[in-house]
Order: sequence, then structure tokens, then C-alpha cells
Amino acid sequence: MTSVADVIAAGDLFDDPVRPDWAARFLGEAGHHILLAYVAATPVGMVTGVETTHPDKGTEMFLYELSVAEGYRGHGIGRALTESLADLARKRGCYGMWVVTERGNEAAVATYRSAAADQESDHVMFAWTFDG
Repeated sequence: MTSVADVIAAGDLFDDPVRPDWAARFLGEAGHHILLAYVAATPVGMVTGVETTHPDKGTEMFLYELSVAEGYRGHGIGRALTESLADLARKRGCYGMWVVTERGNEAAVATYRSAAADQESDHVMFAWTFDG
């Protein structure tokens, strides 16, 4: 089970500094998952997933973020993390898993394809940013 201390130790894998209160909140939510990959005792990769349930679709896993430390890329760590999250999703009764990435993110596209994902369609992503 991933702890707040584990997430803090893997802080370099995240886009921004890990806040312990946010890490605790994420980990405390049912259906929120962080999987870490280690070489020896060093965290070298992470994937986060969030289960989402819709009234007419059931529950699916959203692969929120995937990161592998620069010196460890190209060795299958991202694929293994993605496959581990997919396995967890199956065990938890999810009907599928999805992720959005930029078309130009060649590493991500290659990782998801190597983990047996299908490219379903071209999407346009919209976002709202709130103060706070």
C-alpha cells in the first residue's frame, strides 16, 4: 500500500512539488491509486489512476498521470506501470481504462501502444482553471 511518505520520496516524478496534505487526501479517497516502480530502494516511476463511475456506464479507470525518471526511460517501466494499473482496474471490476495524451508525446503514445491500448479517436480537450 502506497503511503504519503512513499509519495513524498517519489516527489521528483511529479510535475510539481508533492504536498503532504494533498497526497494524504488523494490516497484517502476510495478509488484513487498510486503505483510506484523502484530500482533498489529508489522510486523511478509512478502511475496514478482514478476510478470513475457513471450511472449508465459503470466504473472505469482514468490513467491520470504516468512518469518515469529520465535515466530509466526506454526499459519498459512505463509499460509495466500501465499494465499494473490495468490489472488493478480489472480486479476492481472496471470495464475499461482510458488516458488522454498529446499526439506529439511520442514516448507516451509508444508506451500506451506497447501496453496494448487502442487509439480510439482524435479528441479535443477543454479545461477550466479555477482560482484557489
